[in-house]
Amino acid sequence: MKNKISIKVLDRDGIYHILNIPTDMSLNLMEACKAYNIPVEGICGGMALCASCQCYIISSHDLVEKTDDEDAMLSEAFNVKKNSRLGCQINITKDLNGLEIQLAPQE
Repeated sequence: MKNKISIKVLDRDGIYHILNIPTDMSLNLMEACKAYNIPVEGICGGMALCASCQCYIISSHDLVEKTDDEDAMLSEAFNVKKNSRLGCQINITKDLNGLEIQLAPQE
């Protein structure tokens, strides 16, 4: 479908999931994972106030720059890597087709 993209998610058990996500619903990556019952907590509801949706970007997609709030939250989080992002801060757009991520370990 022209209004859907495919994203590959490696969960904390080492299992890959292919998510077919609509691009016309204003979802973010955290919400998309939750819709597929992938265990992403999103305790703060997508406000970049926790790191429970932290993931590692594996593919080489050009993502939007981190906001100051996201950068600040990641500076205090555990298991942060150079490719860490908060899933709640990545909006689903057609440019993300083929994105591959890995969920960060839970603290």
